[in-house]
Amino acid sequence: MSIIDRLKGTVKQALQPKPKPITEFEPKTLPWIDRPDANIPAFSQQFEAGKSLPYDLAEKLDFWQKNGYVILEKAIPTEWIDMLWGEVQTLIDHHEDYNLQVRIDLPEYKKTPVMAVKDVPQNVLNGPYIKYMDFHNASVVGKKIMLHKNIVTFLEAVFNDRVVAMQSLLFKYGSQQPTHQDFAYVVSEIPSHLAAAWIAMEDVMPDSGALSYYPGSHKVQKFDFGNGIFFNGESTHNPDDFANYLDRVCQQLGLERKTLLIKKGDLLIWHAALAHGGEPIGNPEQTRKSFVCHYSSEKAYRHHRSRSNEEPVRVTMNNADVFKNPLLPEEEDIFKGGEAL
Repeated sequence: MSIIDRLKGTVKQALQPKPKPITEFEPKTLPWIDRPDANIPAFSQQFEAGKSLPYDLAEKLDFWQKNGYVILEKAIPTEWIDMLWGEVQTLIDHHEDYNLQVRIDLPEYKKTPVMAVKDVPQNVLNGPYIKYMDFHNASVVGKKIMLHKNIVTFLEAVFNDRVVAMQSLLFKYGSQQPTHQDFAYVVSEIPSHLAAAWIAMEDVMPDSGALSYYPGSHKVQKFDFGNGIFFNGESTHNPDDFANYLDRVCQQLGLERKTLLIKKGDLLIWHAALAHGGEPIGNPEQTRKSFVCHYSSEKAYRHHRSRSNEEPVRVTMNNADVFKNPLLPEEEDIFKGGEAL
């Protein structure tokens, strides 16, 4: 190809109209429950056949449709939670032996916010502003909690599809994160096929920087970052703009901001577009141990996010899947205590 031909090709490409930014979830790909014609009683009757559920599914789905979340009490055995946190504490105490990653939201780590735990001082790992990333990959009990039947069965109904767990975060202290909606940061192949579970690993105290949320906010108009509804390197607005927009709109609509004060073993499952955040920590000594897991459907999350062109290695429990981490195969299931459960 000559230089002139290459130049013509470059000019032609530059003149092509850019695709319009996505400003809303695609209506045709919405989960059935988010569509105007959703028939919850009929769906529940069909879905519940042969299943034994610890809650009234139709009631929970109706609440989800209206409010964008549900709370399940005593959903996870406390001994499972104690085992998981014991493993996290082992990681902290012997951090130099592990490559598992953490995100550090402190000013001095602004240039390298994601690091291997072996490279982070123990006092930092044991303090606030730390997110332990994808600890479930290293932990058998972490996977068993993530894919517990109480979570999986409800989300299987929401998506009307097989559930795939995408990622997890473990916190010792409250995140103090500004108000946001998860779809802007955690993106599946079908953005509306996204949900999360917030699992309390201890009783939540009022001054611990508890999770807060706006019931009904999953229906508000999406925020435009200047290049659509997803935050990325080309966005002209930032997360603070996102938070200010959500707080303002929710208040204008009269949506009440609620604080999540639940007990150890309880959990909150929320919609991709539920506006939520972390309250300020009132008592710096007060922990808020929690395990947050994100989920999608089989049709919407087919590959591990770090290897989009490879078939993932799946772990299956309760008719749901989670992918092994292709970047750290040597640390998969190194904490094996959960095998006895």
